Amino acid sequence: MHSNPFSDDELSRRLAATRQEMAIRGLDLVLLSAPEHVFYLTGLDHWGYFAPHVLIVAAEGELVLVTRAMEHVAIRNQVRNATFIGHSDSESAADVVVKHLNGAGSGKMIGLESASAGLSYAMGEALKQGIDDASWVDITGMLDEMRLVKSTEEQRFMRSAAVASDAGTQAAIHAIHDGAKEADVAAECLAAMTRAGGTPPGFGPFLRPSHRMAEEHTTWGDGEHHEAVFLEIAGCVSRYNAPMGRLVNIGRISDEDAEMANICGEAFDATLRALKVGARAKDVYNGWQSVVDGAGMHEYRRHHCGYLVGIGFPPAWTGGPRVTGLRHDSDREMREGMTFHLMSWFTETGRGNYFISNTVLLGADGAEVLTTTPYGPHIAP
Repeated sequence: MHSNPFSDDELSRRLAATRQEMAIRGLDLVLLSAPEHVFYLTGLDHWGYFAPHVLIVAAEGELVLVTRAMEHVAIRNQVRNATFIGHSDSESAADVVVKHLNGAGSGKMIGLESASAGLSYAMGEALKQGIDDASWVDITGMLDEMRLVKSTEEQRFMRSAAVASDAGTQAAIHAIHDGAKEADVAAECLAAMTRAGGTPPGFGPFLRPSHRMAEEHTTWGDGEHHEAVFLEIAGCVSRYNAPMGRLVNIGRISDEDAEMANICGEAFDATLRALKVGARAKDVYNGWQSVVDGAGMHEYRRHHCGYLVGIGFPPAWTGGPRVTGLRHDSDREMREGMTFHLMSWFTETGRGNYFISNTVLLGADGAEVLTTTPYGPHIAP
């Protein structure tokens, strides 16, 4: 989180693809505000995204990046394909964009990410009211779709992030024992990920004791571990996140949980077999569900069995506020180069608990699991 990780060829390819999509949609320019998209086209990797950024992409010419003037050093060091316009804290990014585009934006078709986490309602209204005679088009999802298939450069980052994920997961497993402090387990996990080349992930790691297992997005507290521990962790390299998860039992594993661990592993492997180029998202989900049904758990359903991952800024490793899930009702086509957080999740089943998830890359010949920690069961002392 201090340098631009992308080659000039990679950035040029992405910009060309963006402009091609703009031409298809009849857009003269687009205003991008999602941190993931500013990073995708410029390589700007910092935590200044808490304040609005606007990347102006015209049909031709240089990119223009607008944000707070105080970010000028980071932008000078990292961004080499955009002109920077900084604003003082007595004005807003919208004020500067309006000044820059008035005249140049008049009568143009302008794309705006209306559902971007980086665009407030007030900012969107200020842009629309301030730029004379423009026609506005919602381009939410335009770059999200482009980002789903990873280039060779991006796949290298995903592999490196997976190494950090495994390091953090294995360190956490080794740190867990009866009476282990939740904070100590978290510290070992974070230290191992960092030493393995990781940087701060989009969110997490999520490290929860069994009585809070179902909370989804909470993490360690100030207590001690005495039962099972839920781990969901993402190593992160150059903003590419590689999530994975395991469940660790302490002292022993019950017969019910051991049975569920077997079903969980079988179901995960079924999703791998179903995850092929040209398959639909619902085919992958149905691969998982077929094992669940075969185990006599016909009523047990999940909202998805995984989702696409890659670039992610806080507060998510999902790549923004929307989750592109492998759902039972999704016809999304699986394409070579996609990367997934694939999961087999069994909690609150009434028959035991277990959890496995991994980062998976879809290649021409099928699914490749990038995170390699054994499925388990993992039983800590």
